[in-house]
Amino acid sequence: MKKEFANIAVFVSGGGTNLQAILDSIDKGIISSGKVTLVLSNKKDVYALERAKNHNIESLVVSKKELGSQEAFEDALLKALKERDIDLIVLAGFLAILSERFVKEYPDRIINVHPSLIPSFCGDGFYGLRVHEAALAKGVKVTGATVHFVNEITDGGKIILQKAVEVKEGDTPEILQRRVMEEAEWKILPQAVEMVSKQLLEDK
Repeated sequence: MKKEFANIAVFVSGGGTNLQAILDSIDKGIISSGKVTLVLSNKKDVYALERAKNHNIESLVVSKKELGSQEAFEDALLKALKERDIDLIVLAGFLAILSERFVKEYPDRIINVHPSLIPSFCGDGFYGLRVHEAALAKGVKVTGATVHFVNEITDGGKIILQKAVEVKEGDTPEILQRRVMEEAEWKILPQAVEMVSKQLLEDK
């Protein structure tokens, strides 16, 4: 039987602003081919879990620290995903590393949003404010965000969407981070989620 929508798991580690952008886009009908059925965090007590609760979405905490190894952590993740028939994984500020073994279980079915125009300011060590600090230190006039498929190379998967954002005089990393979120991340991440969800349904 053909599915009505793709089941989406959103992986989070913090406040969940990108998760909120996805949920808002589902409410507005921008995303119609996918539905968030699980919010999974690698940390307890993060605000993203509250957002899930407010939308009556199941949430789960899987802690590598508590499980003791990368393998046990990923086994627990895979078990949770398989049990819930998850079609698409969205990394929305998820700060745990996923191994090649995990990524190969979901080829072209894991997407990530990165706060720069890849291939600039990406790869190991480039996350959060560090990305914007590096962009300002370099003096770039344009930055932005990228949504890409996840493979075994950090920020190395195929690009799905990009959007440019102007760097302004007097920007601090915090100000730039906020502008990139508002003007790029929160726009292209929902668009990419819809594109990939739709494709997954067509491929079923």
